[in-house]
Amino acid sequence: MIRVLLADDQALVRGGFRLILEAEPDIEVVAEAADGDQAVAAALETRPDLVLMDIRMPVLDGIEATRRLVPQLGGTRVVMLTTFDLDDYVVDAFRAGASGFLLKTAPPPQLVAAIRTVHAGDGLLAPASTRRLIEQFAQPASPGPELHALTARESDVLRLLARGLSNAEIAAQLVVESSTVKSHVASVLAKLNLRDRVQAVVFAYENGLVRPGAHEPGPLRPSADTLARDGPAWRGSVASGCPFADSCSS
Repeated sequence: MIRVLLADDQALVRGGFRLILEAEPDIEVVAEAADGDQAVAAALETRPDLVLMDIRMPVLDGIEATRRLVPQLGGTRVVMLTTFDLDDYVVDAFRAGASGFLLKTAPPPQLVAAIRTVHAGDGLLAPASTRRLIEQFAQPASPGPELHALTARESDVLRLLARGLSNAEIAAQLVVESSTVKSHVASVLAKLNLRDRVQAVVFAYENGLVRPGAHEPGPLRPSADTLARDGPAWRGSVASGCPFADSCSS
């Protein structure tokens, strides 16, 4: 059973969401809140699996409420509710620890699917959608020291993930199996202490790994560390069309 808390200052919105969600056999609404302060208190009391959090609320807005909740409730995920899909508060919500966002006008099947997706541990946004938002609103900085914890291959995976590629597309770029990419993504999230792929995209932009306005990637060029480590193998395999000889079938 997925336990959900509804936080929105409009009673009609909360009531509508409750009717939709409680019609599902695997979802239970455990509490409601009319402002961010109430949302924090109710979440700490009920410890829900997921909070549907309106961005704009009185007393305490949804972003600050999320910022307070996430460190205290590691198992609780937050989905922000917005009126417009290019809301300039969305990136701030990601920074605060939200796992995605959803339009208030989303049809019921999309609302239900979103809750199940986030509860399963995935970010709600498709990476390409996340990237468009970040390119419009985020201000990239210089690379942070956290990036040094990643291997060269993990940095390549993070860079491609941030550009909007799926695991299968990253695997095709790197000429490896999708399961290998999945393992690299999990390692990146663990090393950088990120909750999901959405957080990883934000991190990559804010640490200068990917720049706003960058063009769609062609075949991946090796990073400096990759060349230093695998240079002979890389150069010796380019003619055969396989940039990572140890990953290609003979």
